[in-house]
Amino acid sequence: MKDEVFYGKGIHELEGEYPDLYDLVKNISEVVYDGHALDYKTQKLIAIGITASRADPRATKKQIKSGMQELDITKEEIMDVLKIVLLTSGMPAFSKAVQILNSVIETQ
Repeated sequence: MKDEVFYGKGIHELEGEYPDLYDLVKNISEVVYDGHALDYKTQKLIAIGITASRADPRATKKQIKSGMQELDITKEEIMDVLKIVLLTSGMPAFSKAVQILNSVIETQ
């Protein structure tokens, strides 16, 4: 089962006060990660690349962590994605993502 990984911090705050809105946001993940043409692992690797290319440390860490825990995504697979980030988004985004990847691996 996929963990509830939300982009924004405030989503969990909706759960008690606005449960219908919370459920809507929660279910987006299931709709997006449906594996229709691409399997969940490939979709997760794309999500890692997108968050890394945006240089978003919080989202990148969550995507890497959940990908490694849920799908046994390896460091080598993530580095393949991060090489594309280097090519398309540049050294700052790549460097930050590599640091995040290494910090996730160190805490496992």
